[in-house]
Amino acid sequence: MIPSVITAALTCVALIVTVCVFPQKKIGKTNISVYAAVPTIGAVFALITGQVSLGDVFGYFTLSAANSPVKIIILFISMSLLSVYLDETGFFEYIAHLAVKRTNGSQAGIFVSLYVTASVLTVVTSNDIVVLTFTPFICQFCKRCSINPVPYVFSQFVAANTWSLLFIIGNPTNIFLAQSVDTDFLSYFSVMWLPTVFAGVASFVMLVAVFKNSLKQKIVPIEDEYVLKERSFTFVGLAFLVFCTVSIAVLPYFELEMYYVSAFFAIALFVTVIVMRAVKRQRPTVVLKTLSRAPFEMIPLVLGMAIIALSLNKNGVTQAICSLIGEEDPALKYGVLSTLSANLLNNIPMSMIFADVTGYLSGDVLQKAVYSSIIGSNIGAYLTPLGALAGLMFTSILSRHGVKFRFTDFMKYGFIVAPVTLAAALAGLIIIL
Repeated sequence: MIPSVITAALTCVALIVTVCVFPQKKIGKTNISVYAAVPTIGAVFALITGQVSLGDVFGYFTLSAANSPVKIIILFISMSLLSVYLDETGFFEYIAHLAVKRTNGSQAGIFVSLYVTASVLTVVTSNDIVVLTFTPFICQFCKRCSINPVPYVFSQFVAANTWSLLFIIGNPTNIFLAQSVDTDFLSYFSVMWLPTVFAGVASFVMLVAVFKNSLKQKIVPIEDEYVLKERSFTFVGLAFLVFCTVSIAVLPYFELEMYYVSAFFAIALFVTVIVMRAVKRQRPTVVLKTLSRAPFEMIPLVLGMAIIALSLNKNGVTQAICSLIGEEDPALKYGVLSTLSANLLNNIPMSMIFADVTGYLSGDVLQKAVYSSIIGSNIGAYLTPLGALAGLMFTSILSRHGVKFRFTDFMKYGFIVAPVTLAAALAGLIIIL
């Protein structure tokens, strides 16, 4: 048991340190995500030292269950490809320009507009995609208008990591935890819609309370137009994303798994675009750029952490944790512990470990534990930058754009907004369950 705990702890610490200090290394013209290799090294060490066997790993990766790591990776990457494609066509920037232009120079109006836009786009895409595509736009916009970008960038980060609760595909952590109890799209939504609404309202109210004094100054509205260069390709991508999401929602009626559908639509989109480009005698540049931005680093990251989580489970660590937590007040306990653990381990390792921890529960206790852990994995992302990989990337983007937003600044706002939002979400969960 102790070797497994030490391996997991050192891997999580090394992962966080690597992301903070040197997340990427440039080899030639290619940027390599160094942090993604850390869990792989930890997993190899666990195998070499006999904490887990190759047979155990093979059996785990070939599970027919919905929470197989391989299936989750395929689902996440294929959904990301659909979203990244839209970003490459300029869709996200176009929507952001429309949202800002309709505010008539009111900072409060821009604040509300960007929060709503980030929330809506998160619901139909994912939180990571919105954070990584919206943050640069907001930095550039605020620089042009000579206004403080902090209220806007932090609010869109909170919006993305709050409304990602609504659908199972909104965050990979949702998938890890929900699929561990074979929850389908509609079953998930039927439980999480009320906690999400409660959390969304609470987070917005807290953000307004925190930043209201910074939003009183009028600014000159943007006059320039942003035009989608190739509307047909944007509409094709949007159609595929919408149809994919709807198809995933009705899967239970056709006994298909989510990863089949998402992979089909991602492949079909690329084939369609390649054919459309070929007809016009053009190179499929947008497809190549999308593939170059695909989050393939998630493969070694997830598989490595899956092996470490398997080692913890095999050696009785997760069962001991479950016994230590107990079965009283599962929503409150797992909600708070998952939020805090996400900021100690990062939310992806946390969700994989908590999926095993909650596996020793049953009935209503299991349901409350799993869904409250999902809530913690999302809301924990804006308690500190360590809560999610997107949080660490978020602070890195701000630094590259010259925005002064220190680790302590993130925590100052996070410790105000996150506890109230968490309480609201858990209250919604308790009501509906």
